[in-house]
Amino acid sequence: MTKNQKIRNVSFILLGVILLVLKQKYSGPYIEIVKSYLGNFSISFAVYFIVQFNDHLWKTNKVITAIIAIVVVSLFELTNGFGVMTNVYDKIDLLVNLAGVLLALVLDSLTARFTLENKP
Repeated sequence: MTKNQKIRNVSFILLGVILLVLKQKYSGPYIEIVKSYLGNFSISFAVYFIVQFNDHLWKTNKVITAIIAIVVVSLFELTNGFGVMTNVYDKIDLLVNLAGVLLALVLDSLTARFTLENKP
């Protein structure tokens, strides 16, 4: 992983965490939707980029990275926070998790050329 890729990934991870933290301060339109689902969306987004730090085999294939991220966030949802954190199950959360990972996949693909990902 190049230095630019690491910077990009950390930036996207921090963006996801910032959105998670700031969701409680939100008071605009669709407040219930934002407060119910922005956390799932933003953390799912961040998990995609966290997965890329782990193993060279799957980070070279963005689809495998996305599948692993979806499995991780879905298992978190289905196991009530892995039994460690309190989580309120909502089947819509699974769709929101998928949307967060899909946005991460799209942004990863769109920003790949700026991180010199395809150069040796």
